[in-house]
Amino acid sequence: MSETVEITCISCPMGCDVELEVNEDDDIVDIDGNSCQAGIEYVKNEYRNPTRILPTTARVKGGVLPLVPVKTDEPMPKGLLDEAMEEIAKVELEAPVELGDVVIENILDTGVNIVATRDLPKK
Repeated sequence: MSETVEITCISCPMGCDVELEVNEDDDIVDIDGNSCQAGIEYVKNEYRNPTRILPTTARVKGGVLPLVPVKTDEPMPKGLLDEAMEEIAKVELEAPVELGDVVIENILDTGVNIVATRDLPKK
């Protein structure tokens, strides 16, 4: 017995609705609806191990603003995003903050760093 899973591909502007047929062993047995090869790779990865870039903010003490934008330096497992947000919420940086500063190294043992995405000078 197989199951059909629909994933909207975002690897290009086409936004194809791609259907995966998955067997009882969770193996992908058929892919239909993609317009390009990139769509096949995207939906395979999205089905097996969905990842996301996490953009958010971190608190800053002594800066011209109380928050600085931060993000992951590469995609991380989608299932860990909420827990990562909790870890980022615990952080309070000291101004000045510079673009690219590592805010949290290797968050949740994923090998992914949280980095500042802009400069934030002292008051």
